[in-house]
Amino acid sequence: MKIIISELMDAAVVDQLRDRFDVSYDAGLVDRPDDLLKAVANADALIVRNRTQVNARLLAAAPQLKAVGRLGVGLDNIDVAACEQRGIQVLPATGANALAVAEYVIASAMLLLRGAYFASADVASGAWPRNQLSDGRETSGKALGLVGFGGIGQLTASLAVKLGMTVYAYDPALADDAPIWRDTGVHPVPLNRLVSEADVISLHIPLMDSTKGLFDANLIAQMRPGAVLVNTSRGGIVDEAALVQALQQGRIGGAALDVFENEPLPAGNAFPSLPNLLLTPHIAGLTAESNQRVSQLIAQRVTDSLSAASAASARE
Repeated sequence: MKIIISELMDAAVVDQLRDRFDVSYDAGLVDRPDDLLKAVANADALIVRNRTQVNARLLAAAPQLKAVGRLGVGLDNIDVAACEQRGIQVLPATGANALAVAEYVIASAMLLLRGAYFASADVASGAWPRNQLSDGRETSGKALGLVGFGGIGQLTASLAVKLGMTVYAYDPALADDAPIWRDTGVHPVPLNRLVSEADVISLHIPLMDSTKGLFDANLIAQMRPGAVLVNTSRGGIVDEAALVQALQQGRIGGAALDVFENEPLPAGNAFPSLPNLLLTPHIAGLTAESNQRVSQLIAQRVTDSLSAASAASARE
């Protein structure tokens, strides 16, 4: 059976797959769509990250496809309904990169609250901005607001509590009396209250019609002065132009964005260079350790799926 891998995967795990399958691994294949369509023509499985678009065109070019492994958790780049109609299994790496994302959120919040880590060039040149950098804020005692309280949100909450933060969360899928609130010590609150009371807001929700543009100019304006926003979920949830305007006007304390409406960012995009704005290229969930965990999990899930398909075919 043949497996096509179109984006970054742990090399050692790829070699493990090669012991059992015919594997074609090209992390740059995602950027050559015509080559990708040719490659999947006889593929039994496809392994992707977030950039490969598993859409109607690709599925039509892959008549033998039995499984799509997703090296991550978001499925907005995969036409799940079309896969289900074809009997193609969609296999996400649920939970395997949660710690990497949670640490990214906490680290970004601490950097932005303290505000003291962007002066290296000034200090090296002989400047001494001690007075300007002496009013940074501590993380302990601050309120963290989580929009979405799934696995990653829950792990982020556990790290935050250990740092002395109070944690609020908004998740309409969870009842106010759900056991998870008692078990974690997190307070369920309406979205407007969370936005207005949190010192740090972190987004952990999928991009869908109900969340697209959720953090617009109106909601951003409700954030408390000095609050910071961290988005590791999906671009399109935050109105990027409204966020930049709030930062430039000093109405909020900072922002860290790992995801964007258009990825990679196009030339002439709306993001200026600001000392309280952190931009990273969709890597919150990607560390050396998480890449190995995610790759291992997806390799096993794809192996199990293809083995089951092969056994079913042999019985026919």
